[in-house]
Amino acid sequence: MTAYPNLFSPLKVGTRELRNRVVHASTSTHFSKDGRVTDQLIAYFVNRARGGAAMLISEPMAMLSWQTLPTRPQILSDLNADMLPRWAEAVAREGSLMIGQIQDNGRGFRAGHRNLSARGASALPDDLSWTVPQVLETGDIHQMIDEFVTSCGMLADAGFAGVEISAGHGHIFHQFLSARSNRREDEFGGDLEGRARLLVLLMQGIRARCGTNFLIGAKLPAEDFSEGGIGLEEAEAITALLHRDGEMDYLTYCWGSHSESLYTHLPDNHGPRTPYVETIHRLGRAAAPGVQLGALGLITDPNEGERIIRDGLADLVMLARPLITDPAWPIKAEQGREAEIRYCVSCNTCWHMITSGRTLQCDNNPRVGLDDEADWTPAASPKPKRVAVIGAGIAGMEAGWVAAARGHIVRIFGASEQPGGKTKLHASLPGGEGFSSIYDYQHLAAQRHGAEMHFGYSASAKDVLAFKPDIAILATGSTPAWPSCLPEEWKDEGIVPDIREAAALFLDHKAHNSGTAVIYDEDSTAFVYDTAEMLMERFDKVVILTPRERLASDESLIVRQGIYHRLYLRKALIVTSVRPLATSHLEDGEIAYENIYSGEEGVVDDVAFFTFATARTPNDVLAAPLRNAGIAVYSIGDAKAPRMALSATGEGYRLAMEI
Repeated sequence: MTAYPNLFSPLKVGTRELRNRVVHASTSTHFSKDGRVTDQLIAYFVNRARGGAAMLISEPMAMLSWQTLPTRPQILSDLNADMLPRWAEAVAREGSLMIGQIQDNGRGFRAGHRNLSARGASALPDDLSWTVPQVLETGDIHQMIDEFVTSCGMLADAGFAGVEISAGHGHIFHQFLSARSNRREDEFGGDLEGRARLLVLLMQGIRARCGTNFLIGAKLPAEDFSEGGIGLEEAEAITALLHRDGEMDYLTYCWGSHSESLYTHLPDNHGPRTPYVETIHRLGRAAAPGVQLGALGLITDPNEGERIIRDGLADLVMLARPLITDPAWPIKAEQGREAEIRYCVSCNTCWHMITSGRTLQCDNNPRVGLDDEADWTPAASPKPKRVAVIGAGIAGMEAGWVAAARGHIVRIFGASEQPGGKTKLHASLPGGEGFSSIYDYQHLAAQRHGAEMHFGYSASAKDVLAFKPDIAILATGSTPAWPSCLPEEWKDEGIVPDIREAAALFLDHKAHNSGTAVIYDEDSTAFVYDTAEMLMERFDKVVILTPRERLASDESLIVRQGIYHRLYLRKALIVTSVRPLATSHLEDGEIAYENIYSGEEGVVDDVAFFTFATARTPNDVLAAPLRNAGIAVYSIGDAKAPRMALSATGEGYRLAMEI
């Protein structure tokens, strides 16, 4: 008997039967190569079907003659005539339905420059990239519909169970639906009926070509948060029109657009849990009765999915990020193995990877896209070794549990009383709670596989050598370097803590302080700004000085947008392209700074607290003595080179598999 009987109950969608309510929502993987469906792409979806998802929606496919991105699986070109049936059949063998996604970016672009080949509804700029598209003529739109329908027919013939039309996120269908971006005077413009005609004709064409057994889903815009754009009232009207004239077997909604609101489409832990579910329920039930409704948006826990289905808020629970992190999320939940789920961190590193031209990757799953990814346990090592792991942050814990699972004799040395390292500190900051999912899983896995763990003291070379290891894995992290622009005497006197020391200090001291807290930021990572949010609760004002031209340069666009939104909303003062001056009089509450280009100076007064976030230096003092003792030493994570959580877990996993 499962603890989630509603979540794992069957459901009929259109004419098709789903074994449960869990759906893999569309996300790009970039596992296609030159438009070719690869074995890795198929393996990704097979693993999620094997892991228990009842229906899986692909990434956007190349269904138009002008869609030539090498990362999109080609449909219309017939390049994948042999691979599409293999893909559909492989997913069906696992008891799941494979759905292809229809989408075109139109003028929407996020690469930091303009898209010179964009096509769109009207000659109006994208709100993010300022791309002005080539305007589609009326005949071009009819040709686009025909090509989409032809491609859907090819998917149906290949064994795909249906398609989902992605009509939100500021992409081309959204651009036609919104009066903000559609100023056409032909049949595809004007009033709402004209602006929705593209979608209506497309739905009708797919149904005519593919039949009633072929599912048609729609992801519609709810609120795009753009002036003159689509809000909830118009979203309901769009839904009702499509329900009346179009063809939908299921629908869901999305938020944001290609603008300063893009970050709202992937909510993180800086806001409430499941923020969109109630709104999705109101929109869908009112405007499209009888159509199966999908809930999405920061749903990571099986209890949340169960509540959604039990309370009738939706019929389907649509997960992308949680199933990237753990493809076996459904079966683990159904079998009562929740403690073995690798939970989504909601950090949006996955989005950062695919939008920066890389393949899909995850902070909490170093095995995304591998053949045997779902419910994986490593094979035993043919030659078990004694492995000392020095450092119990997420790099060391990943290496430790995987090495133990392979049969090595593992001892993990951790300086703190509990595992997690600096990631545990981050998990205590505003919006950082999801990071605990990484080290919580690792700790339980290390216990499960018999790793010996010693926490609460800094291991010396003597401590490590007493274990008589064959291999030492150095995962001791890094320390922010002292800023060269600040007086050395401040360092000697210990009056200016680094950002980590500041975070730990004010987590313990929650009283409000008068005056201004100043952060000098060279690091540009989310940790800095989550600390800034905490300091806003402790001080009258927060000022951030940075020599970079913007904040959060090392974070994804949507993370950066969220950071700016929260900081500006709380009236933080952000000064870019500056560095503090060594002539500052901190004892008098003044930090002077100068522009790095012009030399123009400024002053922050009433300074009650000052901290810095800089490039980090590896903590590698144990490397030399251990090597001198004849031990094979490997450095991972920040102890190798300070980077990000993705590097830490990935290197820990890979090294443990190699030794």
